[in-house]
Amino acid sequence: MVAEIELPTIGMIGSHSAEEIGIAAKVRGFRTVIVCQKGREHLYSVYNKHLYDTIIILDKFKDILQAEVQERLEELNTLWIPNRSFSVYVGYDEIENDFRIPIYGNRKMLRVEERGFPKDQYWLLKESGIRIPISFTPDSIDRLSIIKVQQRSRPLERAFFFAASPTDYDKESHLLLKEGTISEEDLEKATIEEFVIAPRFNANFQAYGMSDYFGEVDLVGFDDRVQTNLSGLLTLPAKEQLKLDVTVVNEEVGHKGLTMRESKKPLVYRAAEMLLKGVRKHFPPKMIGLFSLQGAITDESEFIVFDLSPRVPGAPCVGPTSPEMRRLSLKFNSDIQSPLDLCMIDIIAATKEKKLNEVST
Repeated sequence: MVAEIELPTIGMIGSHSAEEIGIAAKVRGFRTVIVCQKGREHLYSVYNKHLYDTIIILDKFKDILQAEVQERLEELNTLWIPNRSFSVYVGYDEIENDFRIPIYGNRKMLRVEERGFPKDQYWLLKESGIRIPISFTPDSIDRLSIIKVQQRSRPLERAFFFAASPTDYDKESHLLLKEGTISEEDLEKATIEEFVIAPRFNANFQAYGMSDYFGEVDLVGFDDRVQTNLSGLLTLPAKEQLKLDVTVVNEEVGHKGLTMRESKKPLVYRAAEMLLKGVRKHFPPKMIGLFSLQGAITDESEFIVFDLSPRVPGAPCVGPTSPEMRRLSLKFNSDIQSPLDLCMIDIIAATKEKKLNEVST
């Protein structure tokens, strides 16, 4: 099928999940283009250069908006796969209004991930009827809560801290401010929510643009985050932890694969179905591509969602650790090794049927 049609070139930012995207695209017969920032290109231009037919190196990622760069991408017939770095470094207004390249997915959904907008992810989750953690203000904290603050000068990372009372909040936030980890401005925008004492699962899904062919959505697997310095601290016995005087920083540095008991899976499928219905209502046309619902399953069998990633999750462990890959291989009669394979299959079907507008915006 691939040989009979002219496929678009798959484009991406050289960060976050570009390896995953590049591998899946090349395996499925696509040409690829990657846009890198000078000083951060080595991983892609040296160690992974076989994954990219064209490498464009810019002084900064946001230069992708320059007319000559976009013209080059248009000449290559590029279909863009957005990741978190693309959203953060290029900017939502610019992506929606100035980036001319078609995006695989719903480009207006990218903004939803950022908290603080009038219709952000918490607004959408609530509107969709999905259970989210109880929120607090600094002076109303009445149980163990997690405070999520943007790290100072690090747009991709947040500094989390914990508090069980307003006094705790004042003490812990003062320490982070004194260290320079966060700013007063970012603290004012922080999310404060109940800490759900339950095992965490990032439930990863693929929503199909070509839903008439493949159905609306597939579960692709579960993962959890590896974070520094939290993950290192948790390897110590409690008495050794008490000897330390360090600030916990939840900076994501990796992922680990998980599986979920079969009887619990309907909980996450139901949440995904509710989200897709909410997206169709509030952010038409619909959800397209990979997305992740990050949450926890309580002992009352409730899936509480505390984060939505409406784009490639960037968890490369999901492919090799998820039993769902075998199920999906049977569904598609094809060797599915990565969630990104499903994006490529969706794009190939749309190209064959001359319906790329159904998988892109």
